Amino acid sequence: MLTPTQHEAYQKPRAPSAVRTYSLRCAGGQGCDPRLRRDAGGRGGVYEYLGGAPRHRKLYCATKYHLQIHPGGKIDGTLEENNPFSILEITAVDVGVVAIKGIFSGRYLAMNEKGRLYASTTFNQECELMERMHELGYNTYASHHFRTSPSPTSTGRRRASAERLWYVSINGKGRPKSGLKTRRTEKASLFLPRVLGHKDHDLVQLLFNSSLGYRHTAFRLTGSTRQRRQRHWADTLESGDNDEDD
Repeated sequence: MLTPTQHEAYQKPRAPSAVRTYSLRCAGGQGCDPRLRRDAGGRGGVYEYLGGAPRHRKLYCATKYHLQIHPGGKIDGTLEENNPFSILEITAVDVGVVAIKGIFSGRYLAMNEKGRLYASTTFNQECELMERMHELGYNTYASHHFRTSPSPTSTGRRRASAERLWYVSINGKGRPKSGLKTRRTEKASLFLPRVLGHKDHDLVQLLFNSSLGYRHTAFRLTGSTRQRRQRHWADTLESGDNDEDD
């Protein structure tokens, strides 16, 4: 009786070919695309546990605002469901570390050494945010490089309290909070990553198919949205005046 290795249909498996891996690093003081980063194992910046591709999401804060990134560098929250500046691209740059980019603004969410949120035109270390999942499906995003460390006591021993992270937060008025004043457990620091709806996907497709670029397309979209809102309020006021006349 022939063994499996002696059968004529058996083919000896080939030795796996050597795979060369490269480690791409951002040059000092220069920005680079986070998707070109590599980890110690040679894998790409987008990891397997994130589905193998950058995630297009909207970050819905527990204070009922969507985080939005403006082309001018401003960060705030919006109550509008289909605001193009709230459509974000979340890309992993390291294990547990992500970069958040506004698709229509072309800028990265960043936190400086003073805890202030701003939108950076290029990717740098201030754009690296630690993503952590918490109960009820909410996530927190904290600065990877800046935090408050416990100061030593007069006896040379450190205090019992651990270091405090600086979180991305949007308060109840839709304004960003300073990272120095944030807490992990407060509503302003909790974000629910939302999958894009049909209208959001249509906006993204319109952007990708447009030759006007990020800013012009976004301004046209927000301008048309503002005009529709103004017409809606004008019609509402006019109908109210008619009701009073009747």
